This record gives sequence, structure tokens and C-alpha cells, in this order.
Amino acid sequence: MKRFVVVALAALFVLPAHAADEFGIFEKIHESSVSFEETTAAVESALRTSGLLLHGSHVVRVPDNKARAKVYVLTSPSFSDAASAESPLTVSAQVLRIAVYTWGEEQKTHVNMANPVAHAMVFYADSPNYDELISAARKTADELRQLVAAVPGTAVSVQAEPIRTEKHYNKYKGDGPARMMAKFRTWQKSQLLIDEDTADNFDAVVARVSEALAAGTVSDVAETTGWETIAKIQLRDDVVYLGLTNPFIEDKMVRINSRFRSDGKSDAAPYPGVDHLAALPTEVLVVREGDATLVLHYGQMWRMQLYFWDSGYRAFTANVGVPSAIANSIEEALTPPRK
Repeated sequence: MKRFVVVALAALFVLPAHAADEFGIFEKIHESSVSFEETTAAVESALRTSGLLLHGSHVVRVPDNKARAKVYVLTSPSFSDAASAESPLTVSAQVLRIAVYTWGEEQKTHVNMANPVAHAMVFYADSPNYDELISAARKTADELRQLVAAVPGTAVSVQAEPIRTEKHYNKYKGDGPARMMAKFRTWQKSQLLIDEDTADNFDAVVARVSEALAAGTVSDVAETTGWETIAKIQLRDDVVYLGLTNPFIEDKMVRINSRFRSDGKSDAAPYPGVDHLAALPTEVLVVREGDATLVLHYGQMWRMQLYFWDSGYRAFTANVGVPSAIANSIEEALTPPRK
């Protein structure tokens, strides 16, 4: 009996090792010992000598100015080279984001990243080169960690919620009972068509989409209308990525994710969801495929579950209209008028 108890206890202590098989869609990579301004300055200084390419940055509007945050949109030439034979529809896996933000009662500054490995598990699940691409994504994650290593403070590696297994990411179509809200769609089926043209009009479509976004008037947090383009990236000759944001999406992301969280939350710091802002920007893709040029965006319920499922099912049911409001705003901005 004593031997059985010892073995049973040993088995219990082995269980946490399974955490190594789980991956956050975000990963905290640095705890800064200096101010927000000093941290962003150090990151930007490191970028000037890094092999990573900076395509845009954005100071995020945190509700009530209760925290500070800045998002950087990057690519890795080595990762792009590794994925050069993949479908242009998969390029969202190659766009990297890091966020610098203040968090908690003491408003200490942290740095996290949208985890390149988790994203590769989603977008390259069906690739014959899957293992090589996961390896390239791991090296890219190391590039991001190295980028912020010079920031005063402590390097960390903390997988951050939502956390899932590789198998879950490979077949990702939402989480739990909310999968029906995402209509059980994979990433391929979640790429929704806004507009279509001929393949030889690719450059004209890119210009048309860019001009339509620039022409819009950005509203305040109460309205969805108007979009800012914080990154425009031509990853190769058949795909352009446009990273978008506006006050409405930023406000909703932070408020919804913060509502049912308690860790790091106080009267002085009511929005712990600021640690999820590496989910920004949301994407529009212009893709030349076959004899067509496609303008695509992602179903926002699928996308928001990918990044914000830890908000809890109640948060999704209480805000069920928010994803469609965001998606409809993007479509209205980019749908050409009928002739």
C-alpha cells in the first residue's frame, strides 16, 4: 500500500511536465526594470541593428489611459525565406508582433510577443514542410527574444493564455462551446472575400485598397468606422499584408479580456487585458492566386477566439455582436461601390 501511495504521488508530480506540450498564442519574453519610455527606446535602438525588419509601430489607446502600450509589427527575412514555397494565403504566420506594455498595480513594464510557433502550427498544419517551418518559427521566436535581450531587466519565457496543444492549433476552429460562434471554421474558411479582380490588376487592387483605407475617417471608441493602416508589407510579389486598427477594436479587446480576470487587476489598474495587445493589428490580405486577385480578411469571431478565448465564454456571449461589427466595418470600408 505504501509503495502504491508513493507511485501515485510521483505520478501527480509528473503531470506538470505536460505543460511543455502546450503553447500560448502569446509569450511574455521580458520583464523590464526601467520605465515604459526607456523600454520602448531600448527596443527601437535594438531594431536598428537587428536582422528583423520593422514595418510599423502603434501606440495603443488603452481605456481611461490606465496603462501604456505600444505594438511593433515586424518580419524575419530568414522566416520569410523558409516559407517562400508556401501558399500566399498563409502569410499571416510570417507577420510578427511584439508589445511593450505596463501592467498591474505597480505598472511595471513588460514585453511579450505573438508566439510565432503557435501561429505556424495553425497556418502550416497541412504543409508538407511542416516540421521545417515549425523549426524556422522557433528560430524566429529566438530572434525576437534576442531583440529585447538588451532591455534592462530580466529575460523570461512564459507561455501566456490562451494556451493550447499543438494538435488543437493544427485543427483550430475555435474553442469549447464557442466553436459554433466561429461556425466551426478553420483559418482557410475564415479568410472571407471582400473583393475580387483579375490577376493582372494586382498592383491596382493594392493601390485601391490602400487609398480606400486612407480616405476613411477614424471615429472614436463608440463607433466602428474608419481604419488606420499601421503596417503595409509586401511579403512577396503575390501578396500584400495590411495591418489595421482603430479606437473601437482596441477598446473592445482590452475591456472584454479584462472583465473576468483578477490577476493584476485593481482600481488603479483595471485592465489586465492590455497584455493581449500583440493580437493587433487585424489583417487584410491582397493575394494574387491563379487568375484572380483576392481581397480577404478574417472572420473576427474566429480571430478573437484565437487571441482572447481566456476572456471566458461569458465574455463572448455578452459581446456576441462585437466581432461582426468589426468585420462589417472593414468590409464597408473596402467594398467598391456598385456601378
